Amino acid sequence: MSKKFENIFKIASVQAAPVFLNKEKTVEKACKLILQAGKKGAKLVVFPEAFVSGYPDWVWIVPNSKAKILNDLYSELVQNSLTIPDKLTSKLCNAARQAKINVAIGVNEKNTESSDASLFNTLLFIDDKGKITGKHRKLIPTGGERLIWAYGDGNTLNVFNSSIGKIGALICWENLMPLARQAMYYGGAQILVSPTWDKSEKWLTSLKHIAREGGVFVVSSCMAIRMKDIPDRYEFKKLYPEGREWINTGNSCIVNPNGDIIAGPVEKKEEILYAEINLDDIIKAKRMFDAAGHYSRPDVFKFNVIKNSK
Repeated sequence: MSKKFENIFKIASVQAAPVFLNKEKTVEKACKLILQAGKKGAKLVVFPEAFVSGYPDWVWIVPNSKAKILNDLYSELVQNSLTIPDKLTSKLCNAARQAKINVAIGVNEKNTESSDASLFNTLLFIDDKGKITGKHRKLIPTGGERLIWAYGDGNTLNVFNSSIGKIGALICWENLMPLARQAMYYGGAQILVSPTWDKSEKWLTSLKHIAREGGVFVVSSCMAIRMKDIPDRYEFKKLYPEGREWINTGNSCIVNPNGDIIAGPVEKKEEILYAEINLDDIIKAKRMFDAAGHYSRPDVFKFNVIKNSK
């Protein structure tokens, strides 16, 4: 017998800044936000890409010739990255259990299966009982990000079952990869969480298309981080244009299966966005177009995700 889900409920998108390169304080902040979202009645809360403990924006402004700066920053980032599981993920799990809320949170993750010195851009999933249900490692970092993060693989390209339905995940520009999206659609995703660093109007346009294409609710969470959120001791901070206040303005939002923004976008402030969603809207949206159903044409196209055995 298939599990019956509650169709109407509230979900949340966190737009906030981490405590830069401080994993303990960032997790502490995340736990408070999880509890806050739970008190507001949300059944899912989504955090930005690489929230624990910060997006390495220096890859876009520090030239590769500045080896000492880059080496010191990378070393500090690794030291402030998570192992899954560890003591800090246990704190996140406890907060999710107390709040009775499903959590998707972006983290820098160490490759503990081998050298423990490379990093993945990872989205960690915790259910409303406080159990880690899985993780997704970003398939391909974009541009300068490749100086920081290793490539994920098909083993973590999954759709997760939860108490509120099926949740898929693509990180930032993975959402622009047609076959990665199709993996989410074939997996039956009802909610697609899309944490990002992209704050642009073009990103919002893409999200609206993806929601409509997949007949899914899309949750985009982005950091709103200011220059003053980066401690002055970091030399790379001097390389930003003079007078700059915001490193990233956010633009987080929630989109329904018709491609309509139903929460946000919000800029230049830390905020938790909330939206009430109805899973029945997914079925209604797919009456005319179902990318993994009557529009998939398996007699014409073959689709497969390669998962390596371990």
